[in-house]
Amino acid sequence: MAAIIKPTTCKEAIARWEKAKGENAAEAKVIELQFQWPPIEKMDGALSTLVACEKLSLSSNMIDKIAGIAGMKNLRILSVGRNYIKNLSGVETVAETLEELWISYNPVDKLKGVGQLKNLKVLYMSNNNIKEWVEFNRLQECHSLRDLVFIGNPIVDAQPDVDTWRNQASTRLQQITKLDGIPIIRETD
Repeated sequence: MAAIIKPTTCKEAIARWEKAKGENAAEAKVIELQFQWPPIEKMDGALSTLVACEKLSLSSNMIDKIAGIAGMKNLRILSVGRNYIKNLSGVETVAETLEELWISYNPVDKLKGVGQLKNLKVLYMSNNNIKEWVEFNRLQECHSLRDLVFIGNPIVDAQPDVDTWRNQASTRLQQITKLDGIPIIRETD
């Protein structure tokens, strides 16, 4: 009979990080909790103790929703790629400070609430599950957004070619200056 492996909690992951780094997590600016074994399944309130943290990485775990980060008053970069996150619910608790959201390789299919991220400059969300322009258009509410990576979403694959995709995306998002890693050159009158 196989032993049941319990997921790593955020508290355990933070304690491991402190032990490995010899630092107090509450004072650290960069905290990396990616590739935990066993993986983290839930973001929880333990993350709110990371009050000085500016960059938090929880990539390559088994997290299904964004939670527990309300106390992270200095968070500028949240990296949650390669998880099981379906939507952006929960990220609004850091809307005032968040400048970069790295959420590639997740099954995100809705962008509801993204407009609350008023300071979001960078959104890396390649290889998600955005299918419709109505969801993509929610990014128009992110006036600070400059750098968007969206390749690998069904909406991109549905376009006849890369130029069509780039034209459609850059027309809808006049604020962006870089799409899928390539600068956007706009005609000026």
